[in-house]
Amino acid sequence: MPASGGTFDAWDTAVLASILVISALIGIYYRYTGGKQKTTKEYLMADQSMTTFPVSFSLMASFMSAISLMGVSNESYQFGTMFCVINIAYWISTPIAAYIFLPVFYRMRTTSVYEYLERRFGQATRLAASLAFTIQMILYMGIALYAPALALEAVTGVPRNTAILVIGLVCTFYSTLGGLKAVLITDVFQSFLMFAAIYAVIFVSAVKAGGFGAIWQVAVERGRVEFLDFSLDLSVRHTWWSLIIGGMVTYLSLYGVNQTQVQRLLSVHNLKSAQSALWWNLPILGLLSFSTIFSGLAIFYYYRDCDPMLEERIKTGDQLMPLFAVDTMGQYPGLCGLFVSGIFSASLSTISSAVTSLSAVTLEDYLKPLYKTVFKRTLIDSKSTLPTKIVACIFGLLCIGLAFVAGSLGGVLQASLTIFGVVGGPLLAIFTLGVCTTRTNQRGVLWGFAIGLAFSFYIGFGVSKPQPKPLSFSTAGCANVTLVAEAHSLTTESSLAGGNPTDSEDIFWLYKLSYLWYCVLGFLLTIGVGYFLSIILEHFQWADNSQIYVDKYAKQLDYDLFAPILSRRWRRKDQQRLQAAQDETLTKLTHPPNWEVTSPK
Repeated sequence: MPASGGTFDAWDTAVLASILVISALIGIYYRYTGGKQKTTKEYLMADQSMTTFPVSFSLMASFMSAISLMGVSNESYQFGTMFCVINIAYWISTPIAAYIFLPVFYRMRTTSVYEYLERRFGQATRLAASLAFTIQMILYMGIALYAPALALEAVTGVPRNTAILVIGLVCTFYSTLGGLKAVLITDVFQSFLMFAAIYAVIFVSAVKAGGFGAIWQVAVERGRVEFLDFSLDLSVRHTWWSLIIGGMVTYLSLYGVNQTQVQRLLSVHNLKSAQSALWWNLPILGLLSFSTIFSGLAIFYYYRDCDPMLEERIKTGDQLMPLFAVDTMGQYPGLCGLFVSGIFSASLSTISSAVTSLSAVTLEDYLKPLYKTVFKRTLIDSKSTLPTKIVACIFGLLCIGLAFVAGSLGGVLQASLTIFGVVGGPLLAIFTLGVCTTRTNQRGVLWGFAIGLAFSFYIGFGVSKPQPKPLSFSTAGCANVTLVAEAHSLTTESSLAGGNPTDSEDIFWLYKLSYLWYCVLGFLLTIGVGYFLSIILEHFQWADNSQIYVDKYAKQLDYDLFAPILSRRWRRKDQQRLQAAQDETLTKLTHPPNWEVTSPK
């Protein structure tokens, strides 16, 4: 039967309004306390005075958007629990981010992470990477705001335009007013609301099931529990290899070199605290990840005998969690409002993170260089705070505008999500070549980046791909089984006749790859092409990497540009070489050659 559309009661509205007001008040508080956001160091870097606790929660909140909460829950509902293996990738990747990439950025203490690329390669590399990040985040902001608003409208009755305006304006308000400090503290507050939304789903389902054991038992019986897919077939959507390898590249592209996350890590007072924040983020992120996956199983238990998509109550899987909230939480005053607040909070944290990071990149990578070019002098800190706040406000309003037009863009919605993934691999490759090699140069790296991006975009959304097959669902418990069965049959026939080649052997193998390999292939291609072309260009003297040396003779490396584990090794070798040369010189001075002198006869 069709959904009647849920409505908010007074308690739900009061809960949601209170949470939005608290978020706004946090922005006001940090505007008028401390340094009052008068410097860009405080506004964009929180005076580098934050502690580990808020930063670790903010790292998680920035990573887990509302799309992630509803998407991961729908993932376990439709495809099972295999996705939880990706958490292993997070544990493997964290030491790489903490001890290879982070120390390099922390030594430089840059506001924009892309300033490193200028010191390592040149200004063109910095600008190319910064532009790629800016376009990626602008597009993602729109979908991060639009998608949850669309899902909530479909099932809860909250108007889409109202949701977009409320989330967008509140986020723009406290981000612009309170700077990074306000964003970090609201992220902590909103993190707890995200957990509250997920656990509300789990506990309500557990109450109806009579315990957690019943939920798990039904999941096992219906084939939802799967952890051991070790298939070597790269077209299989989720396997241990795709989740761990693809998850590592994705995680490092976000936590290792992404402006949004690195900016947070640089806001603490020392490197050790930043590394601790990265480590503490792991259990927080893991707990939310496992909880969200289990919430999908909890929802599956409730709809185990009547799938709402087959019943045509909803159109997409992203609407599943809001539908469950409407169907089950109405008897608990304010609980549905708490759930919606959690979804709103996930959007707020993601968008506010994007606004602050884009403000930093715009100031450091575009406005300051432009100002210096035009006025022949450096833009001082006291005059750059106001432009930065204006830029933050503009990005917030731009996000709202993009969310309003997103509905008319059709396939571009999926494209914007794909961009977020495929740009990460080539960007990670540029930084990897920078911190781990000495032979790469700007021209080679830029060619590698361009080719890697083009390839990633092409396989990401340039061709038609087979649709993944979900696990089986039941309609035995639906009110009108006959109508549901007919609707399901018509849907299946139309999808087969529509030319969407789910099982067609005619599809080229590259297009069948799991989406998790896109980021990996972009990373590897950029690495390979960038390194190979750098060597060739250097061989023909068409490029050089003289900027990595501190002396004009290109003998002394600038060790701060490289990963500590490598720079320490190279430093020892240089010291040993220097010591050997000094010893040889000293030997020659103290033991001159014994010339044989012959006396004349």
